[in-house]
Amino acid sequence: MSTPLNELPIRGLTTADLTSCADLSEDRGWPREEHKWGLLLAAGNGYGIDDPSGKGLVAACVVTSYGPGLAAIGMVLVAERYARQGIGRRLMTYVVAETGAIPLTLHATPNGQPLYEELGFATVGRAEMVRGHFRPTDPEAESSTRTSAGTTIRPATAEDLPGILRLDSEVFGLDRTHIITRLPAFADELRVAESDGVLTGYAAAWPNMNTHVIGPLIARDTDTAKALVASLATATDRPLRTDIDVRHEELLDWLKASGLSPIAFNTVMTHGAPALPGDWSRRFAPLTVAAG
Repeated sequence: MSTPLNELPIRGLTTADLTSCADLSEDRGWPREEHKWGLLLAAGNGYGIDDPSGKGLVAACVVTSYGPGLAAIGMVLVAERYARQGIGRRLMTYVVAETGAIPLTLHATPNGQPLYEELGFATVGRAEMVRGHFRPTDPEAESSTRTSAGTTIRPATAEDLPGILRLDSEVFGLDRTHIITRLPAFADELRVAESDGVLTGYAAAWPNMNTHVIGPLIARDTDTAKALVASLATATDRPLRTDIDVRHEELLDWLKASGLSPIAFNTVMTHGAPALPGDWSRRFAPLTVAAG
């Protein structure tokens, strides 16, 4: 006798499930994104439901915890053959209950937003995804390692890691050491902005299928954010992709003028908290929308 869908057991996922998670992404028409799945499964807690027929996963998601202050839910996927049968609701209900009183956040697609609203998530912002080959509007200025404000942009070194961690904690509002310390190995490029010996920003570009994703992007102001992006762009021939908080209108306009096109919007939502912690004015893009 087959087990009803609403009674299939939910189990923890590990890096051993990476291929099954990538298969699930592909099943739903998403890129496989093995590189990103590897990071999320290593740094977070994965949850999944196995297909009773043995054909991989029915559903999966990953929760990245930042202590008692916040946890981010991402990569919420249900196999096409089980879509619209309540599996996603069951998995999300389980995860919300499992995290208890910890505030939650996620980036919702238009298709997923109604379910999250029913589960008590509220909209706190929006992010716009842009993608394309970067074409500098002022090649001479943007090839420089210094901004007009005297900030130097350079590749990060091992000695920069403590400063990056301090800046990230200040801007994000919580300790992300378990994620940020993985960036040097995860990203192809990691750059810092420095002014008078003080780090004022940092950004990474990491490989995702045929693109380089820029994130995190943290900077003291828009000019510094632009300089970091321009510096990262010089290191790749791939299209760039990033998700920018829509409140950073000047940066978005500049990116679009520099060859990146709007692709989609995601709704930033929270559960159990009226807003995200930290300083949004210096947080331009997340590492990935799946981890905040």
